[in-house]
Amino acid sequence: MSAQFQKSFLFFAVFVRLFAIPLHAADLKPETVTAFERYVRVTETEMEDDLRDDRFLIVDRLPESERRKVYGQLHQGQIFIQELHTREDRLPFRIPSGLVHHWAGVIFIPNATLAEVNAVLQDYRNEPSIYKPEIRQAKLIEQDGDKSKIFLQLYNKSIITVVLNGYFDVVATPLGSRRSEIASRSTRIVEVVNPGSTDEHERTDGVDHGYMWRMNSYWRIEEKDGGVYVQNQSISLTRTVPVLLAWLIDPLTKSIPRDVLVHMLTDTQDAVLKAGAAPKPGGHQHLAPGLSTVPEN
Repeated sequence: MSAQFQKSFLFFAVFVRLFAIPLHAADLKPETVTAFERYVRVTETEMEDDLRDDRFLIVDRLPESERRKVYGQLHQGQIFIQELHTREDRLPFRIPSGLVHHWAGVIFIPNATLAEVNAVLQDYRNEPSIYKPEIRQAKLIEQDGDKSKIFLQLYNKSIITVVLNGYFDVVATPLGSRRSEIASRSTRIVEVVNPGSTDEHERTDGVDHGYMWRMNSYWRIEEKDGGVYVQNQSISLTRTVPVLLAWLIDPLTKSIPRDVLVHMLTDTQDAVLKAGAAPKPGGHQHLAPGLSTVPEN
């Protein structure tokens, strides 16, 4: 079993719901890919800087007084969620013909250990049951030490049914006895034609609706303060929002990812608690609006 997981496949549900109205094909342009890859490179550099400067979690970026307050609320069972906007030379990135969705969330699992959390994240065969129905199939294609190649079939049914096959390169990195991180980067995402039928197959006709073009996920796990902090940071690329639907869709790009992150993190927590002896804390809530988002960097 491998040590991955790109639980950001749950973000797939967000974008299908946002773009589930039948749309014309939207080709993924080379300049869109180039801009997204640049966004990812700059973001990963910032993550490396944070690690070097001991800002392991996004909470650690906050001013001290706010950081203490948020850590306290995490211990009370709340979840910290933040929309992120990577900038280059203090300027926002322009992604031609595409949208980048960049979110992060943190949860605290009291009385758990790093080993227990990593064991759940390595429980490959149970991924479809833990995160159903958004993931239908999962397969470990290849594993070489801490490096893996993974297949996931993603599913969502809203106005229409959309099924995608995703292929990912995953690297799990232990960072001493108290920390670890897992980076998952999509190598190919393709729509599935006639899902569930005997003629199910990957689309090869060049028609793509842009529900999800790229999806990277970065997990950071840290054991301290009598439990484990679990963070997911996800960067996804989709088609742009049709102008006539922007008034409806734009607000959803803020609210739905928050809800998806809550379910993703609590499902992960439930799996850890089910597998171990840690007592389940009280129900989780969002942080107060003023604390759930910090100023854009």
